[in-house]
Amino acid sequence: MRRISPVLQQDGVEPELIALLKTILAACREISFRVSQGELAGVLGSTLGENIQGETQKKLDVIANELLKEVILETGVVKAISSEEEDHIVAGNPQGKYLVTFDPLDGSSNTDINSLIGTIFSILPADPAKAPDDASLFLQPGTAQVAAGYVLYGPSTMLALTTGHGTRLYTLDNTYGGFLLTGDQAAIPKYTTEFALNMSNQRFWQEPMQRYVADLLLGKTGPRGKNFNMRWIAAMVGDVHRVLCRGGIFAYPRDTKDSTKPDKLRLMYEANPMSFLVEQAGGISSTGYERIMEIIPTDIHQRVAVILGSKHEVETCIGYHKA
Repeated sequence: MRRISPVLQQDGVEPELIALLKTILAACREISFRVSQGELAGVLGSTLGENIQGETQKKLDVIANELLKEVILETGVVKAISSEEEDHIVAGNPQGKYLVTFDPLDGSSNTDINSLIGTIFSILPADPAKAPDDASLFLQPGTAQVAAGYVLYGPSTMLALTTGHGTRLYTLDNTYGGFLLTGDQAAIPKYTTEFALNMSNQRFWQEPMQRYVADLLLGKTGPRGKNFNMRWIAAMVGDVHRVLCRGGIFAYPRDTKDSTKPDKLRLMYEANPMSFLVEQAGGISSTGYERIMEIIPTDIHQRVAVILGSKHEVETCIGYHKA
């Protein structure tokens, strides 16, 4: 099993980017430790505040955000960062080559029940002509990403990472404190019989998604001619990890439950990095109408519908949207 640096070096990844990734992972190791301590460290439960998304912040949300923000800005190679937990971007080194976006603790509502949570991050090139406090720095399509990944805090702490040379899986070895390669070149099966959706929102979905899921539920007696199983972790990082490991389709479609927020997932902090990982593993990612990684953001906290996973199943779902 190999460590991260030699693997990235063989792919021709720039030394500065390797150093930045190692710094992000150092913060994630600390988050992993805090998560593992749980109530013993007094990190469970909620704060009295809300983030820019209007969501109640968990204590671990704040801790993870501060850890990542501090170590990333100290690298000197980052021009600015943007976090799901921050109202605005945070400026770094004006000469920095990179931008970093992150969801410090995806699925944080799971912390109090000891279920899966994770950190999602994306790295973009920085425009040297723009100031580090200019939010338009981040308004780039997902295709511009130079790296993306997540760290899953579960029974073992795992990393999924891509720099555009496939998606690899690593496991944190606590004996020496580093991530070791345990899954070279993840490959999402083209076909699947598993889907991950929040079925409680079914009545609020658009008609194409309603028809698609209704046909899944009919199983062998329906037009799909086979039985499907549903899996739902309520943390995107956990559901996407399952897709990377054994296939499936994950979706958080547009709904009418809240007219001010028809889409749930954030383009820059969740949808783009996960789409990069999935596409590099042979899957596809779409809103149902367009490729997610080709969307030009208009706001750093923009939300989008997400449908990603096994190629044939996502294409089938997209077909319902085009009918």
